[in-house]
Amino acid sequence: MAKDRPVYMGPRLRRLRRELGLTQSDMAADLEISASYVALLERNQRPLTADMLLRLARTYRMDMSELAGDGGAEQTARLQAVLKDPMFADIDLPALAMQDVAINYPGFSEALLRLHTAYREEQLALADRSSDRTQAAEQAPDPSADARRFLGARRNSFPPLDDAGERLAADIEQAGGTAAWLKSKHGLRIRRLPPDVMAGSMRRLDRHRDAVLVNDALDGPSTAFQLAIQIAYLEMRGEMETLLKDGQFSSASGRQLARQGLANYGAAAILMPYGSFAKAVEARRYDVEALARQFGTSFEQTAHRLTTLQKPGQERVPFFFLRVDKAGNISKRLDGAGFPFARHGGSCPLWSIHHVFERPDEVVTQWLELPDGQRFFSIARRVTAGGGGWGAPRVERAIALACAADHAHRLIYTQGMGPSEPTPIGLTCRLCHRNQCMARSAPPIGREMLPEDFRRGYTPFGFADG
Repeated sequence: MAKDRPVYMGPRLRRLRRELGLTQSDMAADLEISASYVALLERNQRPLTADMLLRLARTYRMDMSELAGDGGAEQTARLQAVLKDPMFADIDLPALAMQDVAINYPGFSEALLRLHTAYREEQLALADRSSDRTQAAEQAPDPSADARRFLGARRNSFPPLDDAGERLAADIEQAGGTAAWLKSKHGLRIRRLPPDVMAGSMRRLDRHRDAVLVNDALDGPSTAFQLAIQIAYLEMRGEMETLLKDGQFSSASGRQLARQGLANYGAAAILMPYGSFAKAVEARRYDVEALARQFGTSFEQTAHRLTTLQKPGQERVPFFFLRVDKAGNISKRLDGAGFPFARHGGSCPLWSIHHVFERPDEVVTQWLELPDGQRFFSIARRVTAGGGGWGAPRVERAIALACAADHAHRLIYTQGMGPSEPTPIGLTCRLCHRNQCMARSAPPIGREMLPEDFRRGYTPFGFADG
């Protein structure tokens, strides 16, 4: 019969001692052992026996499970995730060896994890820098980045605005609609005016004439959304200012962009109140088109709202949202889940978001896999903005919603869909280490290019495996 594996818990024991405010001598006296033995246990030079575990539990009145932990399972899982990085692809790392390292050398494995995190952060920082930027440009504040960080750090979820939106939606319904509510609450009437009179504006609050002016070229969902934004500015000012106080902004413009983001959030909370919308998404199985019809909103507005459903206790599927134009420029990025491509990503040409311009108004589904093995399911569709009359400017964009593969079964888009091979994509070419990608536009950071004197592969850039 195989012997039980020795258990080493040095870092956990050291942490416990420090949390209790004890020195090694104090703990040794409590456990009736020598201080040198405590030091050996903390340095993982002696295993923690069952007798010692019981003695710790009795002495400090702790649950045995708290002391025993998970046997290194969490640390092992973290190591396995990190070692899936393509940069380690040519190294043979058996699962049992990783488990041994996690259990017997927790300090070393923690050091490796920290180093890899620092490496990834530096990669992201390098990818942020364009090669043709001047030093002055690099040091200039980026208002858009400020706003993205503000929204992303909070997973694009703002419960105070959700609560205010539900209250306002109920008041508006009771008053008989938006026009009646604005008139009774703020003494404002709604006036729809032609584009030439609006002089390039979609909406304007005219205090002189006590009116909210709306461009009559807007369609129904856009009109409703602009009115809801105005209501958010009128009624949610306090909530927005409170939320902004916690933000870190490098410029006034960054704060203003974040404030606009909160106003848009508030408008969505009014048109799609959290409680009723959260119930509807489950009933409709996240069918964006059906939800848009139910709430009188556009496809994009509805998709945007789906990224915000992370209210504590009422969470729904967490989504990542991306919007790009035909040139691949990213104009909106919303993260409700902390996905790895929240800061970067979206420019990979293998993602279907870049192909839906050829398939107007069709929802295109796709399974995705990142280089580290993480899998996602995405839907993408072309959307349009502007128009409303002959010769009126119109812009086409593509939007995508993506969720972790574990949640995909909850979406109607996977109904009746069998197993499908995921499309291997990267965050950006500079951060992707796949060496067989013909769509690559730039070599990855930190890889040595191979000479082509005697061999030229199909891929644009040949680089070393490790």
